Amino acid sequence: MSLLTKLKPFDRKSGNLNVVIDTPKGSRNKYGFDFEIDAYKLKSVLPHGNVFPFDFGSIPNTVAEDGDPVDVLVLMDEPVFVGCLVKTRLLGVIEAEQTEDGKTERNDRLIGVAAESHTDRTLKSLKKLDAKLLDEIEHFFVSYNDARGKKFKPTRRKGPAAAQRLIKNQTKKRK
Repeated sequence: MSLLTKLKPFDRKSGNLNVVIDTPKGSRNKYGFDFEIDAYKLKSVLPHGNVFPFDFGSIPNTVAEDGDPVDVLVLMDEPVFVGCLVKTRLLGVIEAEQTEDGKTERNDRLIGVAAESHTDRTLKSLKKLDAKLLDEIEHFFVSYNDARGKKFKPTRRKGPAAAQRLIKNQTKKRK
């Protein structure tokens, strides 16, 4: 049984989000959990010069519109390994639309900070994140999706309360 099916989205004691990392910071390889084989597998490789700017992970027992667990970009001091559980404090959400083959759907990007981070331990909201860094994060998602033949359009930025509501609305047991 994987952490993605065993854990709840939020840690009861701390209230922090449980995030299981699937792609470490600095990686060109995009990994994802395959529930049929109960293992991580390579999903794609980014073009040369493109890497994930921070660790990218999934929230246990959630299902987004695309059928995968809800994704979170996690700011922290050093990258961790695939499958590592990281307690994460939500900073907010970049609401966005993603278009592929003429079909547009919501594909929001949650942003959080590792609870154990030294560098970003005082961050509590996207509003406190450096505006240039937030623009670069949005640009990463735009270019990442463009390389995959998709259009990603950020529409709005919201704080941690909106991000928590989004997670609660997408919490359900995987069949």
